[in-house]
Parts: sequence; C-alpha cells; structure tokens
Amino acid sequence: MGSDGAERQNAFDNQHKAWYKYSIEEDTTTAWPLAFFAKGTPYLLWGVIPAERHLVIATGEGATLSLLGRDRLGRDMMTRVVYGARISMSIGLVGVALSLTLGILLGGLSGYYGGWLDLAIQRMIEFLSSMPTIPLWMGLAAAVPIGWPPVRVYFAITVIISFISWTGMARVVRGRFLALREDDFVMAARLAGSSELRIILRHMVPSFLSHIIASVTLSIPNMILSETSLSFLGLGIKPPAVSWGILLQEAQNVRSVALAPWLLLPGLAVVIAVLSFNFLGDGIRDAADPYGR
Repeated sequence: MGSDGAERQNAFDNQHKAWYKYSIEEDTTTAWPLAFFAKGTPYLLWGVIPAERHLVIATGEGATLSLLGRDRLGRDMMTRVVYGARISMSIGLVGVALSLTLGILLGGLSGYYGGWLDLAIQRMIEFLSSMPTIPLWMGLAAAVPIGWPPVRVYFAITVIISFISWTGMARVVRGRFLALREDDFVMAARLAGSSELRIILRHMVPSFLSHIIASVTLSIPNMILSETSLSFLGLGIKPPAVSWGILLQEAQNVRSVALAPWLLLPGLAVVIAVLSFNFLGDGIRDAADPYGR
C-alpha cells in the first residue's frame, strides 16, 4: 500500500472513530419548569389506589425528569431505587420474623429442657455455622427452579436467608434460658402452678426482651446485605423484579462506573438503610432495657 492509500485508510479510521465517540452536550436553549405534587402519568398507589399526583415532575410537552439519572436502557434510576427498596427492605423484615421465630423456639427448647434435645439442636447449629456462607447460599439458591415467577422466587430467597440466620438468635436465647431457668422468679412461677409455656412467654422472654430487640434490628441489615449479595451475584431475585442487588449488577464493570457513576447509587441506599437500622436498634435497646434506668 502506497503512502496515498495509507493516508486514506487513516482518514477513514479517524472518521469512524469520530462517529462512535461518546459525548454529552448540554442543551441550554429550552427551560423545563418543575412542578411539585402535580398531576402526571396515572399509577396505582401501593398497587391498589389509583392516583395521578407525583412528588415532582417536569412540565411541558415531552419533558422528562430524572433526578438520579437513567440506566443503560433509559429507565429512571430514582424510580427503580424506590421500587427496589420494597423488595430489599421487606425481605429484611420478613426474614427476620422467620429467623426470630425459629431462634426463640429452638433456642428456648434447647435451653429450657436441656438433655438430648439440647445436644441435637446445638449440633445442628454448629453444623450450619461451620458451612461457608456464600457457597451455602449458592447451593440453596441453585435449587430454586428457573421457571418460577418473581413472587415465588422472592419467598424462596426469604426462606433461604432465614434458614441460615436463625442460629445466632438461638444461641443467645439458649444462653439466657440456661441462666434464668433456676432463678427465683422462675421457681416461684413453677410453684404457683404456671404452665411451661406461660413461664417461657410471660416471665423468661420479657426479662431479656431488650437484647432480643437489639438483635432483631441488627439482623435486618444483615438480611438486606444477604439479599443484595445474592441478587448481585445473579443467584437471588431475577428481573423483571427489582431490588438493590439487581440494580448494582449494572455497575459490575469499570466501563459502566466510569461512564455512568450514578449506577452506584443503589449501594448508597443500602448503606443508608443499614446505618438507619443500626441506630434504630441502639435506641430501642436503650429504651427497652429494664436495667438502664
């Protein structure tokens, strides 16, 4: 190839590079006024109540507003973060409720009765605690059929996370029951003819209720992080359902973060939620502590 041919080839390559160059230009020629609590696209509030009012919208024909930017498919990030909060937060609450029930039930039976029942429950707890968390999540999540609808997968992931997270609560409840079952007020309740269920629920559990509340509120962030980790790895909830973990999948490569750093904003939502529950747990624990006054 001669020098003329090489020059034409370079000019052709430079022209194509210019065609595919990524650039952003700010349009300052048109103003779009904002309106708060104005009527916009109809929607269902909580999926039931028809509504038209929006927090803030851009008025004008063809105007759109994206406060937190858009993803690679042009979907509004703020809307997706809010929708993702419903699944990520509810999994934390439902999962903690299930793990709390299992922890108090099995831990209470283990500490109150002892013997072979205590031995069997403690060996099961040690077996579950000795398994690596991520491979255990991956194995249980892989057992969920691919063809299940998002709602069924949501409940399956909740059960999976709860199945792993009850062991810590059970250990705490067992230790407290071992310390309390020989106390004077428990012996007095037995002599008064109280049933074992009443002794457990009416006398023993309220004596360390503040610790249970603190453990519950600290377990909710762990549930949220667990769901986020599973969805981020592609093992949890699948699209079209939306959670914070699914949103963070968009920021898995350096190119996406470099060109669209706002895709990391769901991670900020996770941090805020975790810190909020930690502060809430500290406050509730101090308020419910019978020995703190």
